[in-house]
Amino acid sequence: MDDLKQLARLIDTRNQIEREITALIGRPAAIGHIGEHIASRIFNIALEESASHKSSDGYFRDEPLKGHTVNIKWFAFQEGILDITPDSLPDYYLVLTGQKSGAMTSRERVRPWTIEKVFLFEAQTLANELIQTGVKMGIATSVRRNLWEKSEIYPTSHNILFQLSQAQHDALALFAKRSPE
Repeated sequence: MDDLKQLARLIDTRNQIEREITALIGRPAAIGHIGEHIASRIFNIALEESASHKSSDGYFRDEPLKGHTVNIKWFAFQEGILDITPDSLPDYYLVLTGQKSGAMTSRERVRPWTIEKVFLFEAQTLANELIQTGVKMGIATSVRRNLWEKSEIYPTSHNILFQLSQAQHDALALFAKRSPE
């Protein structure tokens, strides 16, 4: 019974934190909504009013991508997958990821909400490359490692489309892993 009491206290603490996050971002404290909020602040993205807007979460307000639509994802692990809607692509996918996932069991494994890497994919180019290699697009589309690598913008930039400012780099670093897992 002691473990249930401890679990109840921890859930109560988590619920209080979620209420505070919801008050701060104006949407439920789910990883996707929080990722959209973080990205909107760091990359000056105007978010859509509705969180269920088809294919994009908003659009960039600054050059070099000003006016282009973006779908924002935040994954606790970098697992090489991305939800792609080939019938209604945004202009870009901006993907925030935590640490690289190993081939481990999920048993007793924490999924920390950190930002270790950020990727920017030009959606139509990505879709074309996936079509050429015969990859089926949809939920949990497998994206080859080399495509992730050339789309990385943080912490190292391999993407010629976008270069982070020092302020953006520093803001993303606020969400990096802080303690051992």
